[in-house]
Amino acid sequence: MQNHPRLIVASNRLPMVLTHKPDGSLHFEPGSGGLVTALLPVLRDRGGVWAGWPGLTDDVANLDDLLQQATTRAGYRLRPVQLTDDEHRKFYYGFSNEVIWPLFHDLQSLCHFDPSYWQVYQSVNRKYAELIARETGSDDFIWVHDYHLMNVAVELRRLNVSAKMAFFLHIPFPAMDIFVKLPWRFQLLRALLEFDLIGFQTLRDRRNFVECVRALVKGAKVQGKGQVLGIKIGERTVRVGSFPVSIDFNGFVKRAAAQEVADKASELKALLPNRQLILGLDRLDYTKGIPYRLEAFRNALIRYPQLRERVTLIQVVVPSREDIPQYHDLKTEIERLVGEINGQFTRPGGWVPIHYIFRSLKRSDLLAYYRAAEIALVTPLKDGMNLVAKEYCTCSIEEDCVLVLSEFAGAAAQMQNGALLVNPYDVEGSADAIHRAFSMPKEERRTRMRRLRRAIRHQDIFWWVDSFLRAAIAKDLSAFPLPDDYVPHDESAYSFDLTKNLNL
Repeated sequence: MQNHPRLIVASNRLPMVLTHKPDGSLHFEPGSGGLVTALLPVLRDRGGVWAGWPGLTDDVANLDDLLQQATTRAGYRLRPVQLTDDEHRKFYYGFSNEVIWPLFHDLQSLCHFDPSYWQVYQSVNRKYAELIARETGSDDFIWVHDYHLMNVAVELRRLNVSAKMAFFLHIPFPAMDIFVKLPWRFQLLRALLEFDLIGFQTLRDRRNFVECVRALVKGAKVQGKGQVLGIKIGERTVRVGSFPVSIDFNGFVKRAAAQEVADKASELKALLPNRQLILGLDRLDYTKGIPYRLEAFRNALIRYPQLRERVTLIQVVVPSREDIPQYHDLKTEIERLVGEINGQFTRPGGWVPIHYIFRSLKRSDLLAYYRAAEIALVTPLKDGMNLVAKEYCTCSIEEDCVLVLSEFAGAAAQMQNGALLVNPYDVEGSADAIHRAFSMPKEERRTRMRRLRRAIRHQDIFWWVDSFLRAAIAKDLSAFPLPDDYVPHDESAYSFDLTKNLNL
């Protein structure tokens, strides 16, 4: 008999990465990232299971033994969901990343609504549910993560699993006029409503979801006015809330303050002296707005000649999904723009305006770039949160720097009072923000950055986990009032004031 409920976590990938050794043998390496950092201590404390794909579609004969070795003395277990090549292609590359990813990022023209994708998405979610059902007791708590697994709860209900189930969406949820373009809109919405708690990154995402439920689900009634709402459907009440994900603030500060990182940051500054370094750091993805950012940087150099030879943009692009034609085309477009801008402004034997890096960075190198850069351009066309913005601010120990942030990043709702918000589609407006960041007095920089770092420290990744789990078990939803910066005057508006940020 268990003394307390265990935590059952499900995500697309396991928190350990299965890799080949030089001799051809397989082994697991610990995964990284905020979700792993936050949840593994909870699993160690309470016990439980993490279910996910191990990273290979090949049959691995001793997979269970490898997983057992990887979690020896950990206090929890890893359970693999094994997929065939066809399943992985149609579930992950197909429905997840050719349907849901572009649609939920307001880029519906890039969607490929192949009916076979939906069929395989359902069957793979059923595989996850069958594994979870075998591992779960009635008192356990199931926490499912992200857009790959939105159908898991409805499959668990069909298997008569009675444990509490929660879901967190790490990407945005689209407005209703975009969501209704999904051919399987009714099925997906009904599937999500089988969870007991649904979490979103921002109040805007939660509002979009609630509007879809009101319009598409007959008889649904929305209750409450706080951070967590209730949606009553028949005899059930589903909780729906906004929980902005974050990072391990203290962990990042400690690593950024290490001597190795400080030395690398100083070396970078010495290699590019007498200028302000501007950092762009993104995964290769069309939602990140990298071509628009490069055009904005070009525009700034044209309209503000004083920036020439006084700034250098370091644009890091981390490889991702290069075998998908759209991503390959994006890489080609980025490289073309970098070549054009450097050809237009480079001075022989001296200044090169853009240093372009296409590779993954070691952790120490990443932190050194964060520390060395006086300005960060985090300008996605749309993002669920964008943790690069929070990592940059956290690692900016000296606080003499500026964050330029897209108003369409989820982080904008929390970081509006310290960052310079921009519309990434507005090339001239973004160029103006670059010039403003370059010219900003040191005291204003420090005031803004101190405010940003204080907010991240207060609402870190552990606060996120705690607030989500409390919302799942709280008896009274009034325990979750709206945040102080919420602007309730227009339900279709952003939850921040653009005019205040832009000094209009």
